[in-house]
Amino acid sequence: MNPEFSRTFRLDELGTAPRAVAVAADEAERAALASRFGLLSVETLSATADLTRDGDVVTAVGKLLARVVQACVASGDPVPASIAEDFALRFVPRAADPVAEEVELEEGELDEIDYEGSAVDLGEAAAQTLALALDPFPRAPTADEKLRAAGVIGEEEAGPFAALKALKDKL
Repeated sequence: MNPEFSRTFRLDELGTAPRAVAVAADEAERAALASRFGLLSVETLSATADLTRDGDVVTAVGKLLARVVQACVASGDPVPASIAEDFALRFVPRAADPVAEEVELEEGELDEIDYEGSAVDLGEAAAQTLALALDPFPRAPTADEKLRAAGVIGEEEAGPFAALKALKDKL
């Protein structure tokens, strides 16, 4: 699989002193990422990071900045969002025999991203960070109004307390 937004950094060009880098997605890459993540658009996507190498492990500490437009889960209307997300990642060599078990990270431990070959991909790491930072249930300010107009009742009107209120109103 070729990532839509790939910015690789070779291990032999990284050292134990932090190397400041910056990456930004172009128009075609942003359109491909919008399609991948089911977004209406990705207006901007950039990341800055300090890359530090310790043997085969590369640490990336930085910040992701993005402007995206998601579809409202209730109405489909555009919901613009600005994302500013700090990240701290460890790129580790992909194991020859990967173990398919879930690992629970302790506070202070860095998320790990596997890599193959002799380079790490900060662009793909930024794309994955963006995906994790997205609101899973974006709602437009007019969503409730549009739902009521379509005849959808709210939780407060359909829950058990609404039934009790209806009984009280009959008395």
